[in-house]
Amino acid sequence: MKTRKIGKTDLDVTEISFGAAALGGLYRACPREQAMETLEAAWTSGIRYFDVAPWYGLGLAERRMGDFLRDKPEKEWVLSTKVGRLLHPVPTGTVPDYSYFDPLSFDANYDYSYDGIMRSVDFSYARLGLNRIDILYVHDIGVYTHGRQKNDVYLRQLLDSGIKALEELKSSGAIRAFGLGVNEVPVCLDVMRNADIDCILLAGRYTLLDRSAVAELLPLCEKKGTSLVVGGVFNSGILATGATAGANFDYGPAPQEVLDKVSSMEKVAECLSIPLAAAAMQFPLTNPLVSTVLIGTAKASSVMRNMESLQKPVPTEVFSEFEPFTLVAPPLGDEAVRV
Repeated sequence: MKTRKIGKTDLDVTEISFGAAALGGLYRACPREQAMETLEAAWTSGIRYFDVAPWYGLGLAERRMGDFLRDKPEKEWVLSTKVGRLLHPVPTGTVPDYSYFDPLSFDANYDYSYDGIMRSVDFSYARLGLNRIDILYVHDIGVYTHGRQKNDVYLRQLLDSGIKALEELKSSGAIRAFGLGVNEVPVCLDVMRNADIDCILLAGRYTLLDRSAVAELLPLCEKKGTSLVVGGVFNSGILATGATAGANFDYGPAPQEVLDKVSSMEKVAECLSIPLAAAAMQFPLTNPLVSTVLIGTAKASSVMRNMESLQKPVPTEVFSEFEPFTLVAPPLGDEAVRV
């Protein structure tokens, strides 16, 4: 598989990467054997960049990812995890409902400070059982997750001391890159105006349907040499399923405005004889600022289906046909589950 660089670093990642939220039991149970089969399918397909987080299954996904990568050639894979939440043990059966099935018996506190980030990295090493983490993302900083008032406190934590921790980890060689892992554009702008970061894992805001990142974030990324890792290319499913009854958009039922736009996109795709899902996966890679497209699933069959869709090249020039039906600033539900 082709690779692209992360920001101004010497780190190369495969153009398609794997996100492990579903391996932590997001929305439905994922037995260990199934998780390992899914990761093996990703590896067999040529994927060599894997992303995980302490939040996914409250430590479960990191444990599984570490177990999988431990037996793979060390120089072949790239791994990212996240900071911003610290896990602490709770009695069995008292884990709050975060939409994870069968999570480990932990809960999480937010901490974006220097000490919080350093502790988070140490904890991740222990869960992973690996001696290397290549990229660290600051997870779910922003108004989308915290609301305005709390986010002001957390953003201050990050800018006052958390960024220093990330810079020290990179300069020491402990990591090779760092950035943000978020679902919104405004906090990316806030951080980038105050600090230099290598990359942004941006979920759902630079897709065939949602172009929220285009107006301000993409020009700033180009100016500062920051890469995008694009997640959520199906916008929670609707670009894969189409505008069907019960289709999901941004972690909840799709509003009528979105259903109408996707229905129009389906007609465009049909006229072009292009599967809409294939167009959705390939669109971000038309931009050189995008290092990789992150796909996430708990099924080996879904990995193989997504990879097969990439074998149907979509000519770059046809993406303009979808542009009249895009969203610039879609509504975000207050109860959305953040990835």
